[in-house]
Amino acid sequence: MAYKNFILVCGGTGCESSKADEIYRNLLAEAEAQGVKADVQIVKTGCFGFCEKGPIVKVLPSESFYVEVKPSDAKEIISEQIVKGREVKRLLYKKEQQKDIVKLEDIEFYQKQFRIVLRNCGVINPENIEEYIARDGYAALEKALFEMKPEDVIAELKTAGLRGRGGAGFPTWMKWDLTRKAAGDVKYVICNADEGDPGAYMDRSTIEGDPHSVLEAMTIAGYAIGSNKGFVYIRAEYPLAIERLKIAIAQSKAMGLLGDDILGSGFDFDIEIRLGAGAFVCGEETALMQSLEGKRGMPVPKPPFPAISGLWKKPTLINNVETYANVPVILTKGGTWFSKIGTEKSPGTKVFALTGAINNSGLVEVPMGTTLREIVFDIGGGIKGGRKFKGVQTGGPSGGIICEKDLDSPITYESLTALGSMMGSGGMIVLDEDDCAVDVSRFYMEFCVDESCGKCAPCRIGTNQLHSILTKISKGNGEMSDLDNLERIGKAMTKASLCLLGGSAANPTLSTLKHFRDEYLEHIQEHKCRAGKCKALVVYSIDPAKCIGCGLCARRCPVNCITGEKKQAHVIDASQCIKCGECFKVCKFNAVLKK
Repeated sequence: MAYKNFILVCGGTGCESSKADEIYRNLLAEAEAQGVKADVQIVKTGCFGFCEKGPIVKVLPSESFYVEVKPSDAKEIISEQIVKGREVKRLLYKKEQQKDIVKLEDIEFYQKQFRIVLRNCGVINPENIEEYIARDGYAALEKALFEMKPEDVIAELKTAGLRGRGGAGFPTWMKWDLTRKAAGDVKYVICNADEGDPGAYMDRSTIEGDPHSVLEAMTIAGYAIGSNKGFVYIRAEYPLAIERLKIAIAQSKAMGLLGDDILGSGFDFDIEIRLGAGAFVCGEETALMQSLEGKRGMPVPKPPFPAISGLWKKPTLINNVETYANVPVILTKGGTWFSKIGTEKSPGTKVFALTGAINNSGLVEVPMGTTLREIVFDIGGGIKGGRKFKGVQTGGPSGGIICEKDLDSPITYESLTALGSMMGSGGMIVLDEDDCAVDVSRFYMEFCVDESCGKCAPCRIGTNQLHSILTKISKGNGEMSDLDNLERIGKAMTKASLCLLGGSAANPTLSTLKHFRDEYLEHIQEHKCRAGKCKALVVYSIDPAKCIGCGLCARRCPVNCITGEKKQAHVIDASQCIKCGECFKVCKFNAVLKK
């Protein structure tokens, strides 16, 4: 059927939570009701990346890019765009005080991005294998099986210089080569989709928008290392990603691209989905394998490394979603092509989940070597509300905070490590002047305390000790000796912990101590939190010169600690105040002071 128009509705988890599915169903119903069902194809795609402006609807061939769409807008989109051929101007993306921006590539958020991993997200229907094939899908698998030997595949990855996108950046070709050369008649391929960093959703979105790219890459990996069995280990709280994986696996098997005698090549490979319970530590490869075997997810000492003795003590290859998603493109376009993107030591692109105090939050894929300033201010649109930039947390609970003086640093594995942070899986949380360094450190340490498996003492005891000290400081009870203890315990954990959870848990604390030591000193010496985030150190009062006695603050106070006559200045009883901040939020005259 030849359609005149195509409507793409973002079907990622973020937009789905904002009624994208209802938008999709309303568009279908309106196309039928208005008699244009035969003229327009309406599909749900993966994440467009511009999450701040979702739900997103894109119309082709006009390239109309609609943002913050509501289910009630479906009728107008069909009647105006499809029936009359006119764009719905009010829904087009607009930048403040500028004319309508129509095309996606004209939007600043996308202009410095280069999509390899996310190449099909927001473009194809992830539940239709034919759309994936139409965009060179499974061409890499065909090339590998019929034109390349296993060692040729690995050589192409070596030429590309692809490094693991889930942690420290170990060369992908080397991991594949070690597993291929390992002795064993049974070998396994694992996709680590257990993405658990706060604020990170890159891998989940990749699977939701392009599941076949991961399945194709895993099958190529199986051929390269001599494996006939693969597992996708994914946390159970990703239901949409899991559902699309199931659909993709069934479609691949039906078309002979997975299972026995793939494409008549004689090569067999099958993939199973295994659900994790959401333990952060199971992102560590040995803990993941323990969980996959049905045991409690806890890391085990290395060596032996998984390439030699992994799942059920067999040679095992483990990569994360983003690493695999690069592989088909490398084989179809060539390792040399890939190596020219990014930097010499960090080729290719990196996907980040850009969140926090940023105007344009969302999924960002940029060439390695792009500076933090470009991501935060050009792509991210700067800090919300015009507030001052404070820092950016990369690498999640395992990373550190990078401050303003280092904003022009290029993003590479080596540069981030030199700054006291790390690439990690790709979480990037922006902080502004209203964020407290002590509170941020305490938050991440609380996360690590909850997620520590408890197997080794440095992590089990160290995280609790650091959290206890940070809590003490945040309540105004800190002592100068606490700063030395934070550094001493943190460095001991880094050296002695069994896995990277404990080995990197102190990074946020150590980096904030380095860059924002003055805030720690204020908490300890002056009992002051300049950002007002540490509740125990915050004092609310009312400026009698500004208070008009409207009584709104008193009505919103949950503990009735605000008193005063109508049209007269009110007073807060500090001894009864629970510091919830409701009075500060509701006052329209800036009469409530917070210090």
